[in-house]
Amino acid sequence: MGVQGLSGLIENQRDIHRDVRFRTSRLLIDGSNLSHLLYYSSGLDQNHGGEYAAFEDLVERFVSALRSCRIAPYVLMDGGSDFTDRKLETVTSRAEDRIKRAHQAAESGRQKNILPGLIKWVFRQTLVRLEVPVAQCFGEADQEIAALAKEWKCPVLSNDSDFFIFNLPAGILPISHFRWKAVRQSGSRSYIPCKRYQSTSFCSFFRIRLQLLPVFAVLAGNDYVKQQQINWTQFAPAGTKAPRLEGLLCWLRGFQQPQKALKAAVRLLGNLSKTSKAEVRRSLDLGLKEYQVPPSCLQKFFTHGEAPEFPVVEELCPGLRGVAELVPDWMRLPLTQARLIGDVLDVLLLHRVSLSIAVEHKDLPSSNLTSGPLRQVMYGLLLSGGRRPQVEERDRDGLQPKFTPVTPTYSQDPEQLNLSCLHEADPSQRLQVLLEALGVTQDHLRDLPPQLQLPVAVTCYWLQRAQPAPGERLVEALLLGMSRGDAPRSRTAVGCSRQKPDVCDAHAFNQWQACLKDTLHLNQLLGFPLPEPHIAR
Repeated sequence: MGVQGLSGLIENQRDIHRDVRFRTSRLLIDGSNLSHLLYYSSGLDQNHGGEYAAFEDLVERFVSALRSCRIAPYVLMDGGSDFTDRKLETVTSRAEDRIKRAHQAAESGRQKNILPGLIKWVFRQTLVRLEVPVAQCFGEADQEIAALAKEWKCPVLSNDSDFFIFNLPAGILPISHFRWKAVRQSGSRSYIPCKRYQSTSFCSFFRIRLQLLPVFAVLAGNDYVKQQQINWTQFAPAGTKAPRLEGLLCWLRGFQQPQKALKAAVRLLGNLSKTSKAEVRRSLDLGLKEYQVPPSCLQKFFTHGEAPEFPVVEELCPGLRGVAELVPDWMRLPLTQARLIGDVLDVLLLHRVSLSIAVEHKDLPSSNLTSGPLRQVMYGLLLSGGRRPQVEERDRDGLQPKFTPVTPTYSQDPEQLNLSCLHEADPSQRLQVLLEALGVTQDHLRDLPPQLQLPVAVTCYWLQRAQPAPGERLVEALLLGMSRGDAPRSRTAVGCSRQKPDVCDAHAFNQWQACLKDTLHLNQLLGFPLPEPHIAR
């Protein structure tokens, strides 16, 4: 998510970047960042449900370009939310902004950078099919990407400005300057023209010490630290384009050690009480820890397929028990393989989950309401032991985030379906849980090809619960799309349409996608009693 304003500052100082011909190397990819930027920059539809086949083709071409230059990609994805809740205010604020943009997109027909709900599934499925190594971290991926980049001495592909702070030996390749569509030849070898950023170049340009870069980040304000009481512009030279950041950099030139700089910064807060200053200092110190790079916990996963241990979180969040106490050991590998959604960690550790925001008018109820009973079954499986708490869902109500306590639906056979041994439960029992949640029987699905069983079951559930009832044309279009299966179809982008979607059809289709997404999550948790469908098809 990054340091506010830093990307723009670096873009305005072109001498910081170096042109490179990138080839024959490992490349660590910030998968969450790349999936968003690939989709947003492609011109693919955002307002009518998404263009999944065209996005799949885009990912295939991206991987092909890398491999033509003998670049070996390793993709790391974000998993669960921050256990410490230090980013909760920022996350909630961004959710509110996303809700407003989604309504504007529905009302105007303009693109507002709202990612279609199943893009992450298509991204992961495509990478796995292409045999690209993929790992999902237990939390945010930034520190683990930085750790691997240090150990492997290879660059990171990302536009997240947090990576501009880490001191990485092979630097950062910003996605915005990574010209993968323009592969070139040098003799018999191909390369991708791009730009490389290194923190040493930044520090040399602005004349500050390398060890002060994390101090710069936390004082400038990132997702963990909101420090706006200090007027850094007073230290900026006249005529600078980014006076707040450049003023802070000028001020930091007078320091050699991070702790002395932080102590001096707190003194600049003036009239704050000692208690308030101590709290600010604690926040700054915690912010600095985000830029400390621990040893990689995923290297063995990529080399030997070994899942990492769950992190110890008690030191960061004293009220929270250890992850290993709350999450069964069998879940480590499927979580790391991204065969379990990271939201399960939010449910288990925080009893909270954030729901996706779809492009829909503010006056309509959230499309997530239709699939609510499916999520309740999933929560019941996850929280089957202990005191059985409620789960707080963050959705929308009109244009505002809404936090709703949800009571899980618990199994009538809690011992057989206890989370600690859920993976060992009889396959027929796990299938029955899924089918009962969807309100279908095996007889309904018996004559269908395996790839159609889950989408058809979802459609049956949706037809019973969607409000208002879906129109006949939409149902026919869905069934026609399913019946074509893997038959050749256009994978060319239809282009960015400014046409407003039909309000009723768009809302009904959003409900169907929400039902499909939550069924995919439940199917994952139950160990895939139904085959996972090829989403892009």
